[in-house]
Amino acid sequence: MNPIVVVDGLRIEAGGRVLVDGVSLRVHPGRVTALLGASGSGKTTIGLALLGEYPEGARVSGSVRVPGGALGHVPQHPASVLNPARRAGALLGDLARRSGQGRSEVRAALRAAQLPEPEAVLRRFPHQLSGGQQQRVVLAQALLLGARVIVADEPTTGLDPVTKARVVERLAAVVRQGVGLLLLSHDLDVVRALADEVVVLRAGRVVESGPAGQVLAQAGGDRTRGLPVPPPAAGPPPAGTAPAGLLTADVLTVEQLTARHRGGPTVLHAAGLGVGAGECLALVGRSGSGKTTLGRCLAGLHSTYRGRLLLDGEPLPRSLRSRTRPQLAAVQYVFQDARASFDEHRPVAAQVARAARRLRGLGRAEAEAAASRVLAELGLPAATADRRPAALSGGELQRAALARAMVVRPKVLVCDEITSGLDGPTRGRVLDALARRLREADLAVLLITHDLAAAATIAGRTAVLEGGRLVGPGEAD
Repeated sequence: MNPIVVVDGLRIEAGGRVLVDGVSLRVHPGRVTALLGASGSGKTTIGLALLGEYPEGARVSGSVRVPGGALGHVPQHPASVLNPARRAGALLGDLARRSGQGRSEVRAALRAAQLPEPEAVLRRFPHQLSGGQQQRVVLAQALLLGARVIVADEPTTGLDPVTKARVVERLAAVVRQGVGLLLLSHDLDVVRALADEVVVLRAGRVVESGPAGQVLAQAGGDRTRGLPVPPPAAGPPPAGTAPAGLLTADVLTVEQLTARHRGGPTVLHAAGLGVGAGECLALVGRSGSGKTTLGRCLAGLHSTYRGRLLLDGEPLPRSLRSRTRPQLAAVQYVFQDARASFDEHRPVAAQVARAARRLRGLGRAEAEAAASRVLAELGLPAATADRRPAALSGGELQRAALARAMVVRPKVLVCDEITSGLDGPTRGRVLDALARRLREADLAVLLITHDLAAAATIAGRTAVLEGGRLVGPGEAD
């Protein structure tokens, strides 16, 4: 069959560097072409090129053609394409009416995207949805529009293993209906499950391409060194972490936390936990189970709750605006959607340094030096960090967001899916950096994650949220 996406010799230069260098690929109806590569390899830049979107001031050569027509896009950061002032139902309803469809088709699209309670989702604003739920709303949008080609940028990021498997099944079913899929991913398991053709990228260049089975079988060779590696098998928790036991601690304590969205249902039910100095507590659970809501309560970003939050035994004000500067510094939150947490007009390194100036009281030169040290520790050299957010990949921005929190030297670090957009080697580097901070700075970490291997690598204890309720220690095991 004729291809419905044709890319020939695509080269993109911006900001004095080459982002994509001579890339060619094809997407056919009913087939999956996967762009596989580490964070920063150029996957998202190529995906956006299909939509006619390029970095500011970019010089572009080569050609991109989409003769197949309607193209849907599922971005890595779905909140960027959802209107924060409109409920999901209003957005999807407008799209349905434009194409002569009704509410039943909207509900069917949501169920097809693995959102089993569409009515509840339709009533919510984007900030009332988890990252995984936002991603599936955008997938439903593409399905509703009848896209012949879907560009899916890390479509399983932010999803628990059960939901990830269902989304992979759903994407496979969509492809079987004749839709072409360009899959941008660093997840070898997802690529192995879906891809017919694989294009491996390293620093914007194609280092290997061909049938999926052939390319993936060569992983680890010289030509496929750009392939991300899967995470290591879960091992014992690092030495020095607190043993498993009752969820009590003296740095951060959560007592009988019951939270709801304004005008919506209760999403957390009498949750209680604690984290001690030098300890990492992993909070795991399916997408939509309430993990992010709990983290936002701790950070002062969600104030509609009952119960108490204690920092070193003292009550912590509900709202961010009511917290003192020491309290703001003491509890730092690393957002799952890192891109939305940065000012798009200022260099990333300057924003990390600004946090050190405002919350640690450092002078300009001292703050810039501290920011450079933490960014380098997380694998972001000055040449990368001195750019604006749009010039960084999702994985690079995720590390920058972690650096911005770490440079403040908090007592409590709430990390919301910080490894979800990272390839294997980078993921290991980030977890190593966190483990060092746990040992050296008496830091308390609440790791919100669906990555069970990451939880086992760094966390001394694990708590499980299911339907907004914390599961007991025995069931957690």
